[in-house]
Amino acid sequence: MKTDHLIPAIATALLLGAAVTAAQAGSISGTIKCKGLRSSADAVVYVDAVEGAEFKAPEEPVLMDQLNMEFVPHVLPVLKGTTVDFQNSDTVLHNVFTPDKCAEQFNLGSWPKGEIRSYTFADPCAAVVLCNVHPEMEAFVFAAPTPWYAVTAKDGSYEIPDVPEGKYTIRVWHPKLEEAKQEIEVTAEGSTSFDAEIKR
Repeated sequence: MKTDHLIPAIATALLLGAAVTAAQAGSISGTIKCKGLRSSADAVVYVDAVEGAEFKAPEEPVLMDQLNMEFVPHVLPVLKGTTVDFQNSDTVLHNVFTPDKCAEQFNLGSWPKGEIRSYTFADPCAAVVLCNVHPEMEAFVFAAPTPWYAVTAKDGSYEIPDVPEGKYTIRVWHPKLEEAKQEIEVTAEGSTSFDAEIKR
């Protein structure tokens, strides 16, 4: 059976499917106010787990640097299953470890400038990342259950693009403040608004 004539049809169907998917996607945006803090940055706004849905993590690792005696960025959200590369860009030795069980309490050891060591966050997790050489250094890796997440700016604003139409639970996580959640419905007609105030 000849299949050459099917190739253009399949390609057209794939393109149409992509167009329909794009047309049926919306966004979530708003402002998260972090009460009692000078800045409303570093809150992770994310869509909670969707029953029956699994999401493939990116093949390329995501970078968290150690630069000027700080972890950069301070809060790094990733999709669960993502590998994070921890790079030392300082001229001193650094270490990376976490006491959190959801990240297997990993300790990657210590290494000099220019080197990278990695860890894959297999499960949903909010892991504090520390350096036992410099105890003042602290950061967080947040492994989200879905690929729809954002980190708030200093003014608390955020936007999560390309969220398929549907009903979801949206949550807010912050390193120092209580979590928040709400049921929302995303439509393709503009952006769905979600605002919240979180506190200690």
